[in-house]
Amino acid sequence: MADRPSSRQWPHDPGLDTDRCPGDIAGAGRRAPPSLAALDPYGLLVLSRTLFTCVDPSEIVRSAMRRVSALGPYHAEAGYLATDGGLSRVAGPDAGAPTIDDAQLAGLGEADGPVSLPGRSWNLAFGLRGAGGLLGCLVVSADSGPDEQGRFLLATLVGLTSAALSLTATRAWQHDDTGDLGRLRTERDAALRQLDTARSELRLQKTVHETLARVAVRGGGEDAITQALFELTGLPALIEDRFGNLRSWAGPDRPDLPPVRSPVHQEEMLRLVTRAAGPVRVKARLVALARPRGDLLGVLALEDPESTADEHTMFALDHAQRLLAQELLHMRELTELELRLRRQLIDDLLEGTDGTGAHARAEALGHDLNHAHYVIAVHWPGRTADDSVTRAVEHVAATTAARTLITRRGDQVVLLTEARPDGDAVHKALARELGTPDGAIGVSTRCDSPDGVPRCYQEALRALAVRENSHRPSGTTFFDDLGLYRILGPGNDLRELAGFVREWLGRLIDYDAEHDTELVKTLSRYFDCGGNYDEAATALTVHRSTLRYRLQRIREISDHDLADVDTRLNLQVATRVWKIILGGRR
Repeated sequence: MADRPSSRQWPHDPGLDTDRCPGDIAGAGRRAPPSLAALDPYGLLVLSRTLFTCVDPSEIVRSAMRRVSALGPYHAEAGYLATDGGLSRVAGPDAGAPTIDDAQLAGLGEADGPVSLPGRSWNLAFGLRGAGGLLGCLVVSADSGPDEQGRFLLATLVGLTSAALSLTATRAWQHDDTGDLGRLRTERDAALRQLDTARSELRLQKTVHETLARVAVRGGGEDAITQALFELTGLPALIEDRFGNLRSWAGPDRPDLPPVRSPVHQEEMLRLVTRAAGPVRVKARLVALARPRGDLLGVLALEDPESTADEHTMFALDHAQRLLAQELLHMRELTELELRLRRQLIDDLLEGTDGTGAHARAEALGHDLNHAHYVIAVHWPGRTADDSVTRAVEHVAATTAARTLITRRGDQVVLLTEARPDGDAVHKALARELGTPDGAIGVSTRCDSPDGVPRCYQEALRALAVRENSHRPSGTTFFDDLGLYRILGPGNDLRELAGFVREWLGRLIDYDAEHDTELVKTLSRYFDCGGNYDEAATALTVHRSTLRYRLQRIREISDHDLADVDTRLNLQVATRVWKIILGGRR
């Protein structure tokens, strides 16, 4: 029905002629108004009122079908309404209407055209058209084709029906448009609310990003992170290590003593939070873990006993946790780097290195090699020098005011420290840290320059070996206290022998040189004679009383007790070395 038929011929209505004479009109008397039946003999005006007030398209088509027979010897065979799937038949008033092949109507498109009906000589499908296209179809039949007036009346009925359907469609569209407009307004308002919410969230997120970015740029550390988180959320913020020890707090109500948690409870809490993708509520706290590269370095939490935390709070906590993870990872990397550089420095010092370069490297690490140092060797049998032993030594060393350099060598931990340690106190502290007193410590003599570190290292090893091979293998031994054992180990040279002699005979040698006496020679001959006064006096060609006087002066000047067995042994060895190896010098 794409091509509309040519303009229908409207029949001439004699009642509408206007070519009457004026005189006839003027001379005519006033007539009574014509009746409705006279004005609308076919009921089209009445029908139009019904059609244009009806809102049901199907009822409009049925009303038109009922009016067809009033226009003449015509019969409405069927009525149709246009749908998305084509034409849909409307149930008409005549249930016994012949069957119409709907496919014929589909073939007409939007044009008027005949259809095949049994027993009907004339039939025509009238398209009901509006501004939007085909609205429906009305099939009319008759025994013979209509005359001009019949065509006019049928065309008028079709036009009225089409107009009524168009009006109904327009009303439906307006209703739909009104509904769509209301729906669009509702959707617009919802979108605006969502936009406002998104703007608010973005502002809050921007505040979080900018605040924590400033903390990161300034490098404020843990205290700056907790303070920023407290200002962003209004909740007390804290940082703990993985064992539950408090390291930082920002906000009110800081506890004087942090709560004590059992290791089992702490590990269970950590496992619970680790399994989650973000912050987790644990009783009155919101907890997040700083786990860069999967290593747990710290715990960040908010105190929230009233459960007031919202999405903004969770967002701030999550981003603060990421910043803390970066901060702790950076600190650990710096610590590891410094520890590695310190170990490299002490290893080089123990092996022997350039003094100028060693001073510069030590200064860069905050260590002054211009001070006197001592080398300490630590060995705990049954415990290899793993990280736990090293940490124990580091912890004990950190409790003293002296700066230390620490390294591992085999199953021993070696320290270079500025202060001469308290042997008993160090051993007791390590025993507490390691859980057993079965360990030995060797301490060197004083080292005044980096060049002397290798020698002092050997002294510490010798003191350690003497302690471990003694009848009391646990404890601390100083190389200064080894006496004769100082020259019995491997690697001795004239310098060490001379040092041993100076330690035991130095005052006597200096006294002889200053006063031109022979106290060292007297002591040596006294020991050679087995401590016999008469033999020693004869060998020295002096009187017995003179020998007694000299021995008394030796006791006073050297401050050694000649009656002590160990002292006598060390003095006798020192005099032998002085006379035989050193030739009576030094």
